[in-house]
Amino acid sequence: MIFKNFLNIKKSKTVKKDFLRLLKDQPILFETLKPTYKYSYSKKIIKKYKKFSNLRIIGMGGSVLGSEAIYNFLKPKIKKKITFVSNLNSNADYFDNKNINLNLIISKSGNTLETIANANTLIDKKEKNIIVTDAKNSYLTNLASKLKAEIFEHKNYVGGRYSVLSEVGMLPAELMNLNERKFKQFNNLIKNKNFINNLVNNVSTTLSLIKSGKQTSIILNYDEQSENLFKWYQQLIAESLGKKSLGLLPVVSSMPKDNHSLMQLYLDGPNKYFYTFFNVLENRNIKIKNDGVLNTHKFLKNLSIEKIKQSQMIATEKVFISKKIPFRSFRILKRNEQSLGELFCFFILETILLGRALNVNPFDQPSVELIKIETKKILI
Repeated sequence: MIFKNFLNIKKSKTVKKDFLRLLKDQPILFETLKPTYKYSYSKKIIKKYKKFSNLRIIGMGGSVLGSEAIYNFLKPKIKKKITFVSNLNSNADYFDNKNINLNLIISKSGNTLETIANANTLIDKKEKNIIVTDAKNSYLTNLASKLKAEIFEHKNYVGGRYSVLSEVGMLPAELMNLNERKFKQFNNLIKNKNFINNLVNNVSTTLSLIKSGKQTSIILNYDEQSENLFKWYQQLIAESLGKKSLGLLPVVSSMPKDNHSLMQLYLDGPNKYFYTFFNVLENRNIKIKNDGVLNTHKFLKNLSIEKIKQSQMIATEKVFISKKIPFRSFRILKRNEQSLGELFCFFILETILLGRALNVNPFDQPSVELIKIETKKILI
């Protein structure tokens, strides 16, 4: 494991039996977490697309959040420009980008309204196109035929928010020239006692907090490049657990910026929340320029930005401990495919275990379908 996890919360009964049962009766989607998973695309076929340097990825929700998290988290390693189209926004800058040479369009159903609208607004005839979809006869399969686009199957047993380590996330990762095999840490992690203990303790603790009335989970994110990772996490938690009047509301706070806006509420407001501190330990050594530092603040001389940020995080944790505010803390030791793959596995397993313990189905989202039906009625 290349991340550290700390809990300041008293642990309740563990859910280790549930975890062992989950490993025994593995949902078929677990295949996507393993290095032996068979992708629907051929590495030989996609090799010709790796030469393109200006890509556009079009999708909604789980079809795009995972690849956006990968790009954002590992951006220092990626030498390509990737534009993500993941909402309806007629004022977005991506309408002005005329240099796109490859589109990747992803929708499990092949009929996602926003994806269809964006694809038909943005795609130019001169661009190459790849479409990933499950449906055999859908809008996107028909569009693929019209565009003479490459088409790859989105496995029907993989829900969007759990699809990051399938074609949905790994095809974009390969087009970014990342090593997809390094993301696949599942087989190693389930043999790692520290990982299992961390996972079980986090799940049991979260359950006890939910039962005590704390149903808002606030992520104090000290790593700007993880912003999209937590957008992915928000969907995973909210859409998987928000059923039967249960669930967790995941809120992401940008730190240390939010010390100057929201922290007062976190420290002295309603006692209804629990927290996750998150940071990546960077090697970047950007230091303050000593020449401009006044004597009143000479303690800042020779300090790096990362040292100041890390000190603020530690200080905030100490205040939380003194105020008996429940939190857990993640320190990511390296920024690479392996550490991100470990985080994907951890949060996916944690979510499924929480769903089982809360007696909700973590794999569906029935109420969202109602909005799709009503929207279509209005437009027709």
